[in-house]
Order: sequence, then C-alpha cells, then structure tokens
Amino acid sequence: MSFREDLRARIEAVDSVVSVGLDPDPDRLPDAVADHDLPRWAFNRRIIDATHEHAACFKPNAAFYEDPDGWRALQETVAYAHGKGVPVLLDAKRGDIGNTARQYARALQPEGLDCDAITVNPYLGRDAVEPFLQQDAGVVILARTSNAGGADFQNLQVGNDKALYEYVAQRCAEWDRESTADVFLVVGATTTDELAAVRDLVPDLPFLVPGVGAQGGDAEAAVEYGLADGVGLVNSSRGIIFAGEDIGARSAPNERATESRAARDPDDYFAAAGDAARRLKRRLNQYRKR
Repeated sequence: MSFREDLRARIEAVDSVVSVGLDPDPDRLPDAVADHDLPRWAFNRRIIDATHEHAACFKPNAAFYEDPDGWRALQETVAYAHGKGVPVLLDAKRGDIGNTARQYARALQPEGLDCDAITVNPYLGRDAVEPFLQQDAGVVILARTSNAGGADFQNLQVGNDKALYEYVAQRCAEWDRESTADVFLVVGATTTDELAAVRDLVPDLPFLVPGVGAQGGDAEAAVEYGLADGVGLVNSSRGIIFAGEDIGARSAPNERATESRAARDPDDYFAAAGDAARRLKRRLNQYRKR
C-alpha cells in the first residue's frame, strides 16, 4: 500500500490521528535512561511502549539525532516503531538539489533509515522535491508553518490575491498528481485562518498539523481542516514525551523540590506520556466524530 493508505489503515486501527513527535532533548531526559549507552534510544523505546496504542504515527525530528550515537538511536527507534506497526515520519525539512537531494531521499529507502515519510522544504523549487516525489513514500511539504516568524515570507503576496503559502499548496497538489509519492502539507494549527484557506485550495491533500501541544494551537481547527477523507496527522511532541516532568512539580515535598520524580519512579514518568497521548486522542476524536 501507499503511505496514505498505510496511514489510513493505522488511523482506523487505533482510532487516532495523533502524531507523537520523538524529540529527545538530551538536557531533558530523565535519570532513568542516563546510564544507557544510547540514552535517546532508551528514552524513545519507553515512550513508544507507552504511547503506541494511541499513535497513528511517530515523528522523530532529525535535529535531535545528528551525531554518531544519535544516528544509531534513530535507526533503533525507526525499527522499533515499525515493530509496533506504527509508521515513521522523519521530520528533517530537507531542501537541496541534485546529488544532495538524492542522498537525502535515501532516508526513505530500506538501505537508508527506512522511514515511511519525510518533511521537505520547497524553497528551492521542484528540483529540491523531485527525488522525494520519485519514492514510494510520503512527502510532507512545508506550506504554512506554526511559528510566528513563518509569516515573514510565507504570507507575502505573490499575485492573484494569494500569499506564498497558498501558491506553494497549489503547486504541491499538482506534484501529487504527477508523482509516485503521496504528498502531504505541513500547515500549523496556530494559524487557523490559514488552515482554512489552504484546505479550500487543496481539498484532497492531507495535512500534518503541528502546534497543538506546547504551542497551544487550535485542536478543533486541526481536525476540521487537517484531514482529507479521514487521513491526516495532528502532532504533539513536548506536550506528550515530557509530560512526566509535571509529576514532580505537582507531588514532590517542598523540602525535596529539587529531587527528580523521574529518578524515583520512572514508570510513572513514562506512563504520563501515555496518558498525554490518550488525552490528545480523545480531544481530537470529539471533533472527528461529530
């Protein structure tokens, strides 16, 4: 099956459109994984165990793995997620041309990282996207990102009463029709009007919608506009994987406030991630099933 159909099957199997972002910031990892030879992999494994029944997809961000041990941790993470039956979307935002772009696209091949999809920056035009479009995989192209600074360029008017992000979305729909890959768009939940505008322009493309977790984006709009024929993803990273940090803040005695609850009770720490993923799934499903 194509990535879109694989994702549809996963969404139906777990009744969820939640994408869990696996961004294991080394400065925030709990003491429970500190002694492991690959702490990021040990952390991800526990997060995957805790959240996979609520996850339509796992989304590791390449920035947290770009060192020798990190790359090994990422390889283990991808394989383990696949072992749980969960697709993996590599959030790498690649955007180069020629041989460089072709090498980046190897992340989608079995001899590479064997990811199911990847995020791509279209700023260099179709040349930068073409090697990904030739893959039997998902290509998730940045259109309107969730950060406030995205408006600096993405909202520039480029003619025909359209902003740049709208023109990008329309071109991506053309590329989807012409390619073997499944094209998705990144459209942030923090920009509800833009979400609606892009959906009007490209009714058939599924979205990856970031910004619902720690960035406080609109969950209802993410579901209303992010799904195309039931397929799409709503991502939360820090709001899920570091949910266990709040346990100590709520329950540690005052005289021991500096002691990490995660160090004393790692099972509770990782259970909190599972709880956060389940809550987000329920929150999104109330809008999916209206």
